[in-house]
Amino acid sequence: MQELIVNILLSVVILTAAGLLLVVGRRKNSMTKKQKTMLIRILAAAAMLLGLQFLSAELFSQLDEYLFPSAGRWVRFALYFADYLIIGYDILRKAMKGIMNRQVFDENFLMAVATVGAMALAVYSNGDYLEAIAVMLFYQVGEWFQSYAVGKSRRNISALMDIRPDYANMERGGKLEKVDPDAVEIGSVIIVQPGEKVPIDGIILDGNSSLNTSALTGESLPREAKAGDAVISGCINMTGVLKIQTTKEFGESTASKILDLVENASSKKSRSENFISKFAKVYTPVVCYSALALAILPPLIRMLGMGLSADWGTWVYRALTFLVISCPCALVISIPLSFFAGIGGASQAGILVKGSNYLETLSKVRTVVFDKTGTLTQGVFEVSGIHHSEMENEKLIEYAALAESASSHPISKSLQRAYGKELDRTRVSDIQEISGNGVIAKVDGIEVAAGNDKLMKHLNIAYRDCHSTGTIIHMAIGGEYAGHIVISDIVKPHAKEAISSLKAAGIEKTVMLTGDAKKVAEQVAGALGIDKVYSELLPADKVSKVEDLLKQKTGKSKLAFVGDGINDAPVLSRADIGIAMGAMGSDAAIEAADIVLMDDDPMKISKAIKISRKCLRIVYQNIVLALGVKFACLILGAFGEVSMYMAIFADVGVMIIAVLNAIRCLFVKKL
Repeated sequence: MQELIVNILLSVVILTAAGLLLVVGRRKNSMTKKQKTMLIRILAAAAMLLGLQFLSAELFSQLDEYLFPSAGRWVRFALYFADYLIIGYDILRKAMKGIMNRQVFDENFLMAVATVGAMALAVYSNGDYLEAIAVMLFYQVGEWFQSYAVGKSRRNISALMDIRPDYANMERGGKLEKVDPDAVEIGSVIIVQPGEKVPIDGIILDGNSSLNTSALTGESLPREAKAGDAVISGCINMTGVLKIQTTKEFGESTASKILDLVENASSKKSRSENFISKFAKVYTPVVCYSALALAILPPLIRMLGMGLSADWGTWVYRALTFLVISCPCALVISIPLSFFAGIGGASQAGILVKGSNYLETLSKVRTVVFDKTGTLTQGVFEVSGIHHSEMENEKLIEYAALAESASSHPISKSLQRAYGKELDRTRVSDIQEISGNGVIAKVDGIEVAAGNDKLMKHLNIAYRDCHSTGTIIHMAIGGEYAGHIVISDIVKPHAKEAISSLKAAGIEKTVMLTGDAKKVAEQVAGALGIDKVYSELLPADKVSKVEDLLKQKTGKSKLAFVGDGINDAPVLSRADIGIAMGAMGSDAAIEAADIVLMDDDPMKISKAIKISRKCLRIVYQNIVLALGVKFACLILGAFGEVSMYMAIFADVGVMIIAVLNAIRCLFVKKL
């Protein structure tokens, strides 16, 4: 009955492997050459083992009569040993290399000792070679599943991050010439045709197009781009031809930095990964010596202390089974894979995590501190209101824009954008800029004053206070008060939703730090639902506030700071986890941060936290599953309740479940 069950199990293995070969093999580049070779070896070894199981013992015993005594026994051994070498020669070779390099205790050594020992026991007793070969076969099947799953996840991430441009187009002599992006200097003009990647960050000089930014930001909708817009490398130009003036060298461009971050992420290991590495180094020698003790001590105790037969065969077999069970591959493989998949899943969503240690820290964040300008607001000043004006709003804006036409101040620029037409500077004369107050000029021969309340007091013009939040530009035309214009930094579309999402995700405290005036800061914080706000801060003050907040943490909770400006770099470095806005953020902020949001959307903060928590949940699930099954099987194996090939079934099964569970970290769209 047992032999029938074993043969059925082997048949299932063969049919499964054959099915995988047919299904997977039809997909282009779905398997590497090494994986295909391994699958063929699995098929060949399983088919040969199945065939040998159906050969009767009488057939081999007849060889004793035709050849020489015990010929059948040695022919039978030779056939099974050939099958064993087909499936396990690479494991034996790796085990030998490990011994020669003095790195003995690994899974290859465990498998080699256990299966060679089982083969030796079978030769000694003329027993069944099935277990030794079946153990190696099932182990290789598990390794193949693991290799294929990991390879597939790596290919998915590599395809997603395939943003490195191969060339840049430069126009020379009326023709386009492909050049190495490294050779393009800052300020050069490049041409990007439909279907090509933008090779270097720059500003569009001419052309309109739709840009596919999915590999950078995770957004599926294309972004419209026109002359004057900034574009980042790695985007795919979908429609029109673009003429772009480069603003960075290739090595400093967005695509290069993303690739560098992703490539180096695996070098920064989490505490969980370091624990597993240290655990495996201690665990493997311990189980090897325990197996040796299991093989020697019980027989000696039986023989010397109890006066019974030693029963060496039984205890050596149990020791070998103990070695097979002890292989820690499920842990060693699945934990790093979980973090790798988590980083890959985050990159699909436009969130770059610089290392698995940061992913682990992010999962423990309970306090999120924000910069205001460029993080929760757009960092672009716009006209948000016109009050107490008796003339048409458009006319008041026209006077203000012309009076401010000689200034490059952001407030002046916002007035010029609000006017929306080309400025005729011949209409403006006698411009006087009064530092800290505003400007006085003649527009069409009429005196126009645009500035703050100090300017109105300086001119002895009665003005009206404004209760709106923002920068107030009082206007006087021909010596008479004409109303005031409110200019404010616009809150990002998803900022309020982002704060709500963070609180729903379990964030206990949200804080905003800003150098803006108290009134402006409190208005923005109140509108967004932020718990605490600190205003009128210098960069050093922000660091001090973060240090105070760090002291207020409880337990193992962590603090994250989100910023974008060059003055945020010290705070990003000081926080437990620094999150930078990547599209508009300064290079210094991106360098100092641990996590970079590629599209500046604050909604991605809560998504990053959810991804990290999902990843850590999966890591802990795999640790509990692997260790729980492992220790249960070790105890049962020591008492002889688990056979060798059933042990490897359990081990390989756990490994496959852990690997498939780890790959779940890639799927983050619904978080």
